[in-house]
Amino acid sequence: QVHLVESGGGLVQAGGSLRLSCAASGRTSSSYVMGWFRQAPGKEREFVAAIWWSSGMTVYTDSVKGRFTISRDNAKNTVYLQMNSLKPEDTAVYYCAHLPPPRTYYSGTYYLKPSLYDSWGQGTQVTVSS
Repeated sequence: QVHLVESGGGLVQAGGSLRLSCAASGRTSSSYVMGWFRQAPGKEREFVAAIWWSSGMTVYTDSVKGRFTISRDNAKNTVYLQMNSLKPEDTAVYYCAHLPPPRTYYSGTYYLKPSLYDSWGQGTQVTVSS
């Protein structure tokens, strides 16, 4: 079991920046993929970015490419989401999540599926004003 706690959300003007943090505790040795999702009012939870813990490989949704950067600090068991050039469309509650290793295998873009993640943070609100 991995316990996740997000921080760093807030109110920022369009064009500004925020850095979200997600501190992990518990059975972090089982970590496989750490992801960031977001959910705006009335909309489904949306994949934002993910990082493979061991290799550092990253993937982003198209709408944030070039603006957001996901990273990790292995020593601190913490994953970050640096958000630059923020837009009002980025306004949402942001959640970090843990994807465990597969029992058999994963196929396709499995990291996009919220149902495969087994641990979630409490969420942190990001509001971008215009």
